[in-house]
Amino acid sequence: MESNSQELKRRIETAENIIIFSHVSPDGDTLGSNLALNIMIEKYFNKKVQSVYVGKLPNMYTYLPHYERFINVEQIDNSKKYDLAIAVDVAAKDRLVFGVEIYDNALFKVNIDHHKTNIGYGDLNIIEADSACVGMILYKIFKDWNFDVPLDAAQCLYTSLMTDTGGFKYENTTPEAFMLAAELVKIGVSPNKEYRACYETKPQSMVQFQAYVVSNTVFYDNGKIAFSKITRADMSKYNAEDDYTEGIVEVLRTSKDVEIAAILKETKEGYTKVSLRSKTVDLTPIATDFGGGGHKFAAGCTIKKPIAIAFEKLLARVQSELE
Repeated sequence: MESNSQELKRRIETAENIIIFSHVSPDGDTLGSNLALNIMIEKYFNKKVQSVYVGKLPNMYTYLPHYERFINVEQIDNSKKYDLAIAVDVAAKDRLVFGVEIYDNALFKVNIDHHKTNIGYGDLNIIEADSACVGMILYKIFKDWNFDVPLDAAQCLYTSLMTDTGGFKYENTTPEAFMLAAELVKIGVSPNKEYRACYETKPQSMVQFQAYVVSNTVFYDNGKIAFSKITRADMSKYNAEDDYTEGIVEVLRTSKDVEIAAILKETKEGYTKVSLRSKTVDLTPIATDFGGGGHKFAAGCTIKKPIAIAFEKLLARVQSELE
């Protein structure tokens, strides 16, 4: 870590323009990590940094400090060449979607991640698969730089940690995760305020939409498999934003006998976006078979088929995994 973090520091010091990427369908880890790094570079290196996202920013994260610094990657001229491009929490380069060309055109590319499926696509790769979140990796980097973490950056790091550990209840909630949480609370982060801002400010339409999706869950193999489909018509009926699906698959996993849960969402292109969760089964082989990836018990993919066909293909693959 030390040699890599110092190399990153040298690259930041010599770069004239810097861009930080979050992955498509951004979550709390990629957004919190992106902003935390943005804040630290601006504060300690006195440089302006461009933070970008792909797709749509979830409304649930508007409470993050300096949220307004994000711009959509489609607003950036593809011909612009950055000195330094940093991807945070981006397991595979194709998760940059429209940003791949900009990332590839950068003079130097950095990949900071914690997914075990990450193949190391950057010029500098800082990948720690045992870390609960990318925010944890960044905190170690900041400490190696001997930089104090200000409150606004700490709040962003806490969101990274809180969301990727599922509010400190997932299997990646290690002693190190609690130690980081304690350090961030010492800086001034309020766990109560962060949790409420993230998880307890849902609009009524989101609550109703999520209840509808859960009620339409279909169980297979004596309750071991739980699948629910979300069509574009469902989204339209409830005026649902993309982030309205956040957390639903975790609800399906709470059913006592469920070993693998999945939410299948129809995309505007007619493909099927899949979120997978499990209590005991390694999901990475399933996700990888469909061109995706992720963590052992939390993975995802996009199946380039209509949702009805994708449903049958995924169900067959999940059933074979459980045999």
